[in-house]
Amino acid sequence: MTPRLVVIVGPTAAGKSRLAIELARLVGGEVVSADSQQVYRGMDIGTGKATLAERAEVPHHLIDVVAPDQEMTAARWTELADAAIAGAAGRGAPVVVAGGTGLYVRALLLGLFAGPAADPDVRAQLTREAEAAGGAPGLWRRLAAVDPEAAARIDENDLRRIIRALEVLTVTGAPISEHQRRHDHRRVTPRYDARLVGLCPVDRHELYRRIDARVDGMIEDGLVDEVAALRAAGYGGELRSQAAIGYAEIHRYLDGSLSPDAAIALAKRNSRRYSRRQRSWYRGDPTVTWYPAASAVAMEDLQRYLLGP
Repeated sequence: MTPRLVVIVGPTAAGKSRLAIELARLVGGEVVSADSQQVYRGMDIGTGKATLAERAEVPHHLIDVVAPDQEMTAARWTELADAAIAGAAGRGAPVVVAGGTGLYVRALLLGLFAGPAADPDVRAQLTREAEAAGGAPGLWRRLAAVDPEAAARIDENDLRRIIRALEVLTVTGAPISEHQRRHDHRRVTPRYDARLVGLCPVDRHELYRRIDARVDGMIEDGLVDEVAALRAAGYGGELRSQAAIGYAEIHRYLDGSLSPDAAIALAKRNSRRYSRRQRSWYRGDPTVTWYPAASAVAMEDLQRYLLGP
């Protein structure tokens, strides 16, 4: 029997992790993190990982899986998530999935749009174009002009995904967003029976206030020292993992190109922009039931769903 899942989605700072832990406690369950940055060891403060005490009380999976210089793809993450879910089911533990990486959630529930095989020549050309444009943001602007829907979902520093989106367009003649729309819940048999819960404050300014407070809290908790430790271990700002929001800005501060205040302000701005991309990922998706706060979620209903026959 395929395990039932509760999947908690929404923008950063909306309270997803807290709600997931609370629900898992109530049902004796386990949490699978659907966060593309929490997979990296040594990146704790800036990714908002559950504390060691929380993980001791509620088992968590897909946290601290790889080193910061190792690659993690949506396909690999899905394999690991499938194994974690199967393991929990074997122990009789319900599973709560929580995280803000929409691509990971989609891959888990619907599988991935396979797309055309990689074209080395196209990728090499796009890499040269990125270098000529001054880096990933320049190539992202090109993507935004030809496929704004895809660009809205991809961070402007995520060169790998930017190149892949443009590669699909070049090879197939159709935007990757169009291919992804064809590969959606209306045409694909879901891989799991899942109840999707979305968290997002109705007031956008309230969400932004939380995001700013979250960044300030990370700085107070020692994010600068965490990034310095990563650099000392050989994990510099050129790595894909270090392009994560919060880390990229602190690397620039430690490189001397930003003042401390400017780095913090930029991290807040980039976090707010990322929250908009997270919200746009699920825009118009009827499978998600949205709530303005965790306190509004019908917890008894979710418990019955996870524990029912």
